[in-house]
Amino acid sequence: MAETMALSPELGAELVAYGTGDDLLDDAVIAQCREALKWRGVLLIRGAHFDDDTQLAFSRKFGGDGGTPGGKELSTISMDKKVNKLAEYLKGAFNWHLDDTTSDVPSAATMLTGRRLSTEGGGTEFANTYAAYENLPEHERKRYEGLRVVHSFAAAQLRVNPEPTDEELASWRAVPSHESSLVWQRRDGRRSLVIGATADHVVGVSADESRELLDELLAWTTQSRFCYTHDWTVGDAVLWDNTAVLHRALPYDPSSDRMLRRTHIKGQEAWA
Repeated sequence: MAETMALSPELGAELVAYGTGDDLLDDAVIAQCREALKWRGVLLIRGAHFDDDTQLAFSRKFGGDGGTPGGKELSTISMDKKVNKLAEYLKGAFNWHLDDTTSDVPSAATMLTGRRLSTEGGGTEFANTYAAYENLPEHERKRYEGLRVVHSFAAAQLRVNPEPTDEELASWRAVPSHESSLVWQRRDGRRSLVIGATADHVVGVSADESRELLDELLAWTTQSRFCYTHDWTVGDAVLWDNTAVLHRALPYDPSSDRMLRRTHIKGQEAWA
């Protein structure tokens, strides 16, 4: 039977003693992975060495075919424009974010596998917004209660390119924005924070106060005690709760050969 061990006090679990790659598709192992993902937010499987077919099979064990709306179920993460036509947009991945904040229903989880890596840098950092919310002082929780946030693709891109051309800005704004609760209370009663690079503004709050509030909350959430940083080796697989765990890529040489493969696990609960 496979085992799990904590990666940090507040976030992450590593699956160990799981046997071979084939054993990872066993229903009993999947059940362990599902439980670890629910309560620890990030699941690391070192040396899984998934190929595309096995990565898809593993991801589908968590709830059916994935994929972002209008996107592919399996996609490539690379800064090489010859490999990835959307490489320019990936610059936004260096900022803290959740995936699918402009969709009605976010992916439940995201999975990356390390295929080729940069010589230096290129790790992935995670921050647990469940733990960040739970550790907020009571008066701070009351401050955020009932607030709603507008998320947009343009907000994330403006952080990377603050002086876009009119054409670039128009293309970003063509992606519909989405409003959600700042504090998301799930069906199961757990609460998390819906923040990150796509958080454009707080509804009904002045622009300056809105920015200050969102930046302050992001700084609280990304304290080291709520974070885990994964330094990749070829063959690693990392799966995380996309609805509550912020993530970002750490800097690396964009001309490097770094390439990860990504799958999404389809969500079942809409942003509130």
